[in-house]
Amino acid sequence: MSRTAEWIKAGPVQELKEKGSAVIKGGIAVFVHEEGIFAVDNRCPHLGFPLHMGSLCDGILTCHWHHARFDVCSGGTLDPWADDVPSYEVRVEEETVWVNPQPKIANHIQKYKDRLMEGLEQNISIVIAKAVVGLVEANVPDSEIAAVGIAFGTRSGSGWNSGLTILTAMVRVIPKLDKTGRILALYQGLVHVARGSSGRGIHYLLRALPSADVSFERLAGWYRNCIEVRDTQGAEKLVITAIEKGMSPEQLADMMLIAATDHFYLDGGHVFDFHNKAFEALELVGADQSKQVLTSLLHMMGNPTRSEEQHHWQAPINLVEPIHEAVRELAELRVVGEEVTAIDEEAILQQLLSEEPLETIALLRDLLLAGAAPVQLAQLVALASAERVVRFHTQNDHRDWVAVLHTFTYAHALHERLLRSEEPLLVRAIFHGAMSVYLDRFLNVPSAKRPKAAPSDVNATTNTSELLQLLDQRQQVEQAAKWVFDYVKSGGEMDALLNTLGHALLREDAEFHTFQMVEAAFAEYERWCLRTGEFAEKAQETMLLACTRYLAAHAPTARELPHTAQIAWRLHKGERLFEE
Repeated sequence: MSRTAEWIKAGPVQELKEKGSAVIKGGIAVFVHEEGIFAVDNRCPHLGFPLHMGSLCDGILTCHWHHARFDVCSGGTLDPWADDVPSYEVRVEEETVWVNPQPKIANHIQKYKDRLMEGLEQNISIVIAKAVVGLVEANVPDSEIAAVGIAFGTRSGSGWNSGLTILTAMVRVIPKLDKTGRILALYQGLVHVARGSSGRGIHYLLRALPSADVSFERLAGWYRNCIEVRDTQGAEKLVITAIEKGMSPEQLADMMLIAATDHFYLDGGHVFDFHNKAFEALELVGADQSKQVLTSLLHMMGNPTRSEEQHHWQAPINLVEPIHEAVRELAELRVVGEEVTAIDEEAILQQLLSEEPLETIALLRDLLLAGAAPVQLAQLVALASAERVVRFHTQNDHRDWVAVLHTFTYAHALHERLLRSEEPLLVRAIFHGAMSVYLDRFLNVPSAKRPKAAPSDVNATTNTSELLQLLDQRQQVEQAAKWVFDYVKSGGEMDALLNTLGHALLREDAEFHTFQMVEAAFAEYERWCLRTGEFAEKAQETMLLACTRYLAAHAPTARELPHTAQIAWRLHKGERLFEE
């Protein structure tokens, strides 16, 4: 029998029988068992313990560290929390054992994708982490890795959830991160998808309507009516019908978001934000996944909280009727094509932050009637909501951080949608966001002070590790904000700062809203960087301060999730964890 030159000599058959096992070049363990000779990777795929130090009985190789069990012939594991151990082909020529150093399973990328899906289904974080590391090291695109989680999460569970939002948000943050941050971002997102979706039922899609003669306009009207009466099954059939009839993602977004803005600030802003994230996810996975992704949103439309029905939107000042009236006037009077050349952004910002909501509604109405770009006004609402975070005083109840966060992420989602849409009805959401900014005003009493510039004779540090050290301590909100302010003013490298803020998030066992904050702040910061001038520079600063203050308020945590990811990466690099 011939052999290739690359095969490794393991030694004489008789010698191996006497020893029972041997470790050869390349870290391969060779076992003689029940008249057979088998070769597997010597590193236990769970946490790297040497398998030649384990035990072999009845064809089962057992690792002596965590008792993971493997079929010595195929390398397959009996334990879902361990991976299959790579196995190798063995040949005997002239009483000498030779081993092929190439594993029997050659398609590592597909293997990692399959293992990632298993980790998601079983909700096992170490399995997810190792699959992510393997895929990243194989240079698989981020969108392709995330697509596995999006497909799983939209097919399983009750529908679009916080985990899918985190995953989509983290993919958008990745361009600001180094390789370690990339791994952590994908891993954290996928773990949260598993937590929110695994162990639940499968969402089986309904059939489309059989008629091929329904216009897009009529489908959109039917959909809007279904959402109004909370008929989510009828709405699902209409979404699927619209997709099959060829409605584009942009048209679908307008149809679904018109229905989502027929009522005010649904579920504290989550409905609009989740819709926006689902359409961003669709950009990652492709239009062929439209049915599964978009129908996953409909569960939240069954009984959402409608803010116009809540007391504080109607008393002591009725905010509902003035908004309805402004929207009616816009529908009747706005002249398309006549646009204002410039608006006083500082004055609008101060009005949004004022205690005069009716004047704010009137100002927004007048600006829109004069042709002001809705996307510019949405950007200013997002800036005002970020300013609420900057002014949030730590004397408030800690749970109230979420209130200002909700307004900010809602306003950011609206800004993102209006960058992609010219649908007139979506401008209603600008008023909803502006009034949420107004209603958050009590969380700025007292108002936290914006950091001040350091004396000219004090040199601010540009070592970003100092910021992470600050965030190792609890409630360093003002100190961290001051550090970032000084860093920016001293001309610190902004890519390094964004990467550090990303790591400040991803090294924690962060809760859902902190992921939202970082992604929204990064995106809004980047939009303001497209402009020059003092107002834009201060807006950039506001986004960074809001992000930093929120991170500092919610750190440190136990950091168990990033620890698991670190173990997975060290295992991939061949480090000997068991020796520590």
